[in-house]
Amino acid sequence: MEKAILNVEDLLHMLDHLLREPKLFWEDFYEDRNKKVPFFQNHQPDENLVEYFENDLKPERVLELGCGPGRNAIYMAQKGCAVDAIDISGNAVNWARERANEAGVSLNLYCKSLFEFDFEPNSYDFVYDSGLFHHLPPHRRITYLEIVKRALKDNGYFGIVCFNPDGSNGISDWEVYEERSLKGGIGYTEDRFKEIFTQHFAITHFRRMRKSTEVNGLFGEDFLWTSLMRKK
Repeated sequence: MEKAILNVEDLLHMLDHLLREPKLFWEDFYEDRNKKVPFFQNHQPDENLVEYFENDLKPERVLELGCGPGRNAIYMAQKGCAVDAIDISGNAVNWARERANEAGVSLNLYCKSLFEFDFEPNSYDFVYDSGLFHHLPPHRRITYLEIVKRALKDNGYFGIVCFNPDGSNGISDWEVYEERSLKGGIGYTEDRFKEIFTQHFAITHFRRMRKSTEVNGLFGEDFLWTSLMRKK
């Protein structure tokens, strides 16, 4: 018997099933830690994140979305933040836990989908996403924005790193469903990026990420956008 679409959540799940199953993909992605992936080889934090902290961003409580092996979460914990970090991959979370123990810092790590993570509303000073957003299908962006806004305190900050057109294709929202694939992730133009976020956030910083060779070994790739925003 076919499942009926009776509400918005049913519709979102139906659209999910048109695309790859994310947990299986990311478990496999993090299985081999020697893979030649930029952020596997470089365990330093994002260069833009360091810049934010050096320019008086001083959050007490932080939520990181899609934390991977934990390099940014560890940095923020070293800066004195209480960090909740989530990733859909158990392999990624285990790696992050090992690295946090080696660094001697405490992280609250959760193997959860962002859309299944329970949190206290309006409780975070800063939400950070380095690489999750560009892997979201268009229908999940709506809920993503609602979650980020609900997680943040009034006037809280949101930082993001995502593909620009040099990092991945500029596949349109409609083409994602016509082709049943994100083609490796969406590469956002500046206009497309700002169209999505300026309805909800005031953008305080927006630029291309600097390559790591330019910033003393910190993580950086110029096929990525970086942005810091404030909740409206």
